Amino acid sequence: MKKIQLLFFVVFISLLFSCKKDTEVKTEINNPVDQIKLTSDIMTPEALWAFGRVSEVQVSPDEKTILFCVSFYDIEKNKGNRELFTMPVEGGKAINITNTEGGESGHIWRPDGKKIGFLSPESGSLQMWEMDPDGKNRVPISNIDGGLNGFKYSPDQSKIVFIKDIKIDKSVTDIYPDLPKANARIETDLMYRHWDRWSDYTYSHVFYADYNGIVLSNIVDIMEGERFDSPLKPSGGMEQINWSPDGKSIAYTTKRLVGKAYSLSTNSDIFIYNLESKETTNISEGHMGYDVSPVYSPDGKKIAWESMKRDGYEADKNRIFIYDIDTKGIQDYSVNFDQNAHSLAWTSDNAYIYFYSDFQARYQIYKLNIATKEITQVTKGDHNYQSVTPLKNVLIGAKQSISMPTEIYSINPETGEETQLSFINKNLLDQLSFGKVEERWIKTTDNKQMLVWVIYPPKFDPNKKYPAILYCQGGPQSSVSQFFSYRWNFQMMAANDYIVVAPNRRGVPSFGSEWNEQISKDYGGQNMKDYLSAIDAIAAEPFVDNKNLGCVGASYGGFSAFWLAGNHNKRFDAFIAHDGMFNLEAQYLETEEMFFVNWDLGGPYWEQANKNSFDNSPHRFVDKWDTPIMIVHGEQDFRIAFTQGMSAFNAAQLRGIPSKYLHFHNENHWVLQPQNGILWQREFFGWLDQWLKDED
Repeated sequence: MKKIQLLFFVVFISLLFSCKKDTEVKTEINNPVDQIKLTSDIMTPEALWAFGRVSEVQVSPDEKTILFCVSFYDIEKNKGNRELFTMPVEGGKAINITNTEGGESGHIWRPDGKKIGFLSPESGSLQMWEMDPDGKNRVPISNIDGGLNGFKYSPDQSKIVFIKDIKIDKSVTDIYPDLPKANARIETDLMYRHWDRWSDYTYSHVFYADYNGIVLSNIVDIMEGERFDSPLKPSGGMEQINWSPDGKSIAYTTKRLVGKAYSLSTNSDIFIYNLESKETTNISEGHMGYDVSPVYSPDGKKIAWESMKRDGYEADKNRIFIYDIDTKGIQDYSVNFDQNAHSLAWTSDNAYIYFYSDFQARYQIYKLNIATKEITQVTKGDHNYQSVTPLKNVLIGAKQSISMPTEIYSINPETGEETQLSFINKNLLDQLSFGKVEERWIKTTDNKQMLVWVIYPPKFDPNKKYPAILYCQGGPQSSVSQFFSYRWNFQMMAANDYIVVAPNRRGVPSFGSEWNEQISKDYGGQNMKDYLSAIDAIAAEPFVDNKNLGCVGASYGGFSAFWLAGNHNKRFDAFIAHDGMFNLEAQYLETEEMFFVNWDLGGPYWEQANKNSFDNSPHRFVDKWDTPIMIVHGEQDFRIAFTQGMSAFNAAQLRGIPSKYLHFHNENHWVLQPQNGILWQREFFGWLDQWLKDED
């Protein structure tokens, strides 16, 4: 294995986490990334974890200032910290307005622009705080038992809406108070655990309270007694809850199902709560799929939201629905738009909605004309936009690419011309060499064209031969787009002298619904042929060492690696499977969201409704395994239980296949902690180098 060059952090660690808690922020440290000096221009795991991660872009009410978050990671302390920055809308220096150990989250401008609200754990639990736009005069506003998880100001600034977990169900010690040390659970229904957490007998409820600029009072739970969550777990946030412009109503997202019914369905709805009448109305009743993230038009006459059609299909087309409050009519504004729509944002004149959408493995900004229903593409290029905020004359968006972590841009809404505003990671990027990213269209076995990204080593020499890695995507309905990943980072793979082959095989969005939906009930089918078409085409290039090919992937990509290990006809020389499905019969009963396996596998294995899926389970091909394989799994992964990874490793060991198992006790479906992440990368490249490179 090549010796990985270490990153030399000049004062980075001490600068980033040296400050003490204080109500007055210290702003002398503006951007810790600017202090880092590398000893090499090659991407290493340490360099990857040194990037500042930009997110949650907000624009002030007067449209003059951008507020955003940057997360920095301390490898020694094995934790991250979120800091808030501001900068002018027209561009300029980004100023760090916070510098605290606890970190800030959920930041939002107060409607008058005179304060910034945010969440902080400084007082012992997560509470609402406020500060001046320059970060001074930090004061706590809420003192809610147990804390809160998010909030928004009403437009007239007289109230806030917030979310908080409320305990409703009974634990063992509630049932048996004389056994306070009993450590057990008693379950009589499903959904007792979700994603990476066991149920704690609580539900996330929506509240509102009076706000006078100093404290909160007259708190009301608009979901009192309900065993439902808003926002939806595990990843929903305040984007699923919004005020009406007149402050008289709250629109929110919830799924009014519990237990087994919840696990079998994706049918969430949009509800409107009237503060005066205390009445709640379901405005999406009869729509059977996900309905989420309602957004009022500025004049208060309409509500737009994201809607999926079919119950149980979590990867259905994400449509734009608009509800007319006066007529109560609902229209689908994306009937002729065979793409997904995300993060809807009205213009101030109520005439347009901007959003971002994935097309041919890139996320672009689009504009919907409300009057004509016409949708037009605004931006072009090899990138992923992750947010868009329309202002009077410009759009503010956050974007990334395979070769660049997220930064903030200004976009001309008429021409799509972009101007970079933030440069949080410029110092690091200037010191690193990245490889060429090439778009290729490869013919599949059924004579269709498939987009494949090929990423070359930074110092690529066409006269040399390089080992190649086939990257298998998870999801499965998730495109191999222009993402900058902090785990599956293509540029770092290429920097280790590999040609990276990343196909948009059957079953990914952004190439139309037919391409996306083909994979359901066809695991191990055409999409696996697509993978083989991609690696065969690139392996034929003179600069590829076709005797040293690797195959890697996570989630459905892990399933793919397991399946290909038994069906690759000696193409590959090493496999890595992370959090992959190995035994589909066991997976059907081990996962938590039953709607997913019902839709994608075709129902329970005992009904034989879709025998093809279970006959194609990777564990049925273990007798054909003949190639070294490394398996990685997180113990807190409840989507694909760690027993899947252990079973695969045990099978490899019993078959005498060279194999390694990397188990993380405190990680879920992803590897999120700095030292675990660096360990993951070292083991990842160590395994590939061992089997795909010469012994030098």
